[in-house]
Amino acid sequence: MSRPSQLSLPNSQRLFNASSFFGSTSRTEKRPLGAPASNRISHLYFGPPRCRHAVFLEFSRLSSTAVRTDPFQLVAEPLSQVRSALISLLGSSNQNLDEIAKYYFRQPSKQLRPLIVLLFAKATNGLGHGWSQKLSESAIDLDQPLSRADVLTDYNPSISTKTAPFSIEWDPQNGSQSESLPPDADLMESTAILPTQNRLAQIVEMIHAASLLHDDVIDQSPLRRGAASAPEAYGTKLSVLGGNFILGRASAALARLGDPEVVELIASIMSNLVEGEILQMQEAPAPNLAWRVYLQKTYMKTASLMAKGARGAVVLGGCQEGQIYGEVAYAYGRNLGIAFQLVDDILDYEAGEATLGKPGGADLQLGLATGPALFAWEEHPEIGPLIDRKFKESGDVERARELVRRSSGVERTRNLAFAYANQAKKVLDPLPDTDAKAALASLTDRVIKRKS
Repeated sequence: MSRPSQLSLPNSQRLFNASSFFGSTSRTEKRPLGAPASNRISHLYFGPPRCRHAVFLEFSRLSSTAVRTDPFQLVAEPLSQVRSALISLLGSSNQNLDEIAKYYFRQPSKQLRPLIVLLFAKATNGLGHGWSQKLSESAIDLDQPLSRADVLTDYNPSISTKTAPFSIEWDPQNGSQSESLPPDADLMESTAILPTQNRLAQIVEMIHAASLLHDDVIDQSPLRRGAASAPEAYGTKLSVLGGNFILGRASAALARLGDPEVVELIASIMSNLVEGEILQMQEAPAPNLAWRVYLQKTYMKTASLMAKGARGAVVLGGCQEGQIYGEVAYAYGRNLGIAFQLVDDILDYEAGEATLGKPGGADLQLGLATGPALFAWEEHPEIGPLIDRKFKESGDVERARELVRRSSGVERTRNLAFAYANQAKKVLDPLPDTDAKAALASLTDRVIKRKS
């Protein structure tokens, strides 16, 4: 199997106008935030070594001049309530289902996805043309079903007054009317995070947890976050059903947000997760498609949730078509999500089980050629046949790890992660200078420098 052509790298690797590093170009590119830019960005990875460090140096410069704001501390209160609040959304009268639905929420988590939602809510609330309307509509009970509870028949012991169990008999005359909550005076006088945005933060975390349940079944993973994985603790069947149950409850909560665009955004995440998993399961792509498939899978399985969750938060804050803030949020989440996964792929080679909370070296064991292996392929063509057969033969995994170690694959993957993180930071420019904007910029540093 031939090595991947350097000239065939996908547009998605060309992240921004490289003129800031290599001098001005003859024309100015006009493009949406986060869209591909000059081909010259390829020099960052395949040119002279001094050029490969340009992104790192620029990222370091931006990091050193940025205002240091702790993103977790800035939204500590609403973030601390995300998990405690969503636990009540997952109650079931079936004990086994109740336990497995809540299993991953009772373990430590980075909560990166809800954090991004909350920070963009804080950064953009009050800026949207529709803010006043969203604010006036905020006094709603998000646990109140849109249909009759006895029609939904989705009993939740934690919200027993608003849900109903199955009944042998059903009375068509026994309907109930939804109740409205009185306006929150404090909320009406501020640009605080809206209840719908808090609920969206819970929903994206629920979708993420459901995907972990399904992933751990597919990957036959024994560990998750340093503890037994759900399939290990409860079995594969219950893990699959638990993931489906969480997605069902997340979908109901999503509908009650009352915004069709947000429903569309978040629903498409679920489709992306499935398509990304299918991409990962397929046979190894042709050499000229290897990078495109890898980055597409990375977007589908990781970045999509961050990008669309961020955009959803901005939409719920009243930002409308024609305003830049939704595009900023999406571009930030897309770039940060890809950077996050690239770092994850590096850690799979560098970190051990104790650090990751899951088995180290799992990607090769699963037959996955991630960034470090794809870069190593260009320096060591003999890794090509191993990638083609997805490391299935005896000794393939060990041989591939050795070739990656002897190459600059990890370093070049880190440079690529720096480039995506740098772009995530740059797209924040249109936002007003606030603590929330500074926290979003600071978050890119944390993502790129994390060790677990």
